[in-house]
Amino acid sequence: MSQSASLILSAAQLRSRLRRDLVSPSSNLRHRRTAVNSGGRLIGVTALLFAASIVWSQCSKPVPRAEPSGTGPLLGDMKAVVSVKELMANMIDPLADNIFDAVWWDSGPHGIEEHRPQTEEDWEKVRIGAVSIAEGVYLLKVPRPFAPPGDVNNSVGPDAPELSPTAIRAKLDKDPVLWNAKIEALRNVALATIDAVNRKDVDALFQAGADLDVACEDCHLEYWYPGDKATVLQERKARATVGRPQAAAPPAAPAKK
Repeated sequence: MSQSASLILSAAQLRSRLRRDLVSPSSNLRHRRTAVNSGGRLIGVTALLFAASIVWSQCSKPVPRAEPSGTGPLLGDMKAVVSVKELMANMIDPLADNIFDAVWWDSGPHGIEEHRPQTEEDWEKVRIGAVSIAEGVYLLKVPRPFAPPGDVNNSVGPDAPELSPTAIRAKLDKDPVLWNAKIEALRNVALATIDAVNRKDVDALFQAGADLDVACEDCHLEYWYPGDKATVLQERKARATVGRPQAAAPPAAPAKK
């Protein structure tokens, strides 16, 4: 129970008790009142008024207001400025690089080279990318064109690899739940990235980068280039799970003769 609710209940109980004593006194109290003299009545009334003033002061204290939960209707209308294609190219995709480029390994002539966040600035850069994606991806819920005027994607000609903006719109209108599911999947990865940053967990951050790649590609395979879906999924299944490369094991010591 919150502090404000507790205060309201306490005030209500005190009010009820005061009303009960003033309006419906018990038989014992009634008997005592008939036995006392006028001086006793004056003292009793004074004490009762004092008690009532205490209860009134408690009840009249302002109840602390609960902090807003952050949920509720929008404060105003949202109007898109750019198309989905431009939003992805100019906002989501560049910020995703803050996550993709955060952790990687490369095997070279001098062994395995490891890149990972080292400083607070490094971690903050990842956080900026993750927070921006977590919030920014919800802009895909705002109605907007899928491409700038005159841009029809690579959708012209036989066996065109990409869908036209008109075809993408038709898919969304047919199943808006799927569109929202793709948005939520991307947002969940961004939230997992924020959690990894908070814990400074390099392994979790690396996994978040891999999950981000899958979330982005799954959406593209559905709405941008669905003709590649079967091939990409087959390659993904055949590909070994991405993980941190291991340094080569040192050669075994020769057996003693």
